[in-house]
Amino acid sequence: MIDIKDLSVIYNQEIVALNHIDLALKENQCTVIIGKNGSGKSTLLQTLVGIIEFQGNIYIDNISLDKNHLIDIRQKVGLVFQNPDHQLFMSTIYDDLDFGLINQGLSKEDIKQRIDDIAKELNIENLLYRSCHKLSGGQKRMVAIACVLVMKPDIILLDEPTSFLDPGSRRQIINVLKSLHKTVIIASHDLDMALDIADEVVLLNDGKVIEQGDTNHILIDQELLEGNGLELPYRYQR
Repeated sequence: MIDIKDLSVIYNQEIVALNHIDLALKENQCTVIIGKNGSGKSTLLQTLVGIIEFQGNIYIDNISLDKNHLIDIRQKVGLVFQNPDHQLFMSTIYDDLDFGLINQGLSKEDIKQRIDDIAKELNIENLLYRSCHKLSGGQKRMVAIACVLVMKPDIILLDEPTSFLDPGSRRQIINVLKSLHKTVIIASHDLDMALDIADEVVLLNDGKVIEQGDTNHILIDQELLEGNGLELPYRYQR
């Protein structure tokens, strides 16, 4: 359970990125946050792992998100950044995957098993000993997702997880996310993906929550979407 109360984020004392948001996000369901560019989607995700300073209160599984509990929160919550280059920094992909697991204190045998399992699941076995600098955008995206999933966090945040992906890889990621029995929160422009995966949708605009509720109800509301700078999912367009 993520409970957000009166959350605001203000950059440079003048740019309001999030404006007095109240949200309750249920555990073990998938929530997709939608909104036009600049609506506050990425800021919200980064705030939930303590990267961005904020005003208000955030509780994750009844733990307050503050300096005293930041380590506890980051053990529970994993974030896949919109730009994979912000996440990949070791000499090989295997090293990127095993970095966090070493810090968790896992044995070499357990680390290898986890990496083998996630590599097979995401079809990245052939990338493990390559440098991230030699990967395509889509390959980097898959590896960045693997780096978070391999840690087995309770809550998974993903910022535009289907960007850069070809149709086959996009479908693979959707299937993987659908199979997770965890709390998943996704920020995305991909409204067709939201239809496939989301239990509920949160619509942001200008840093405010415009609507929260049933996926199918929100994503067929052409007037609501267009009034907030979005279009209907492709499957509903004529």
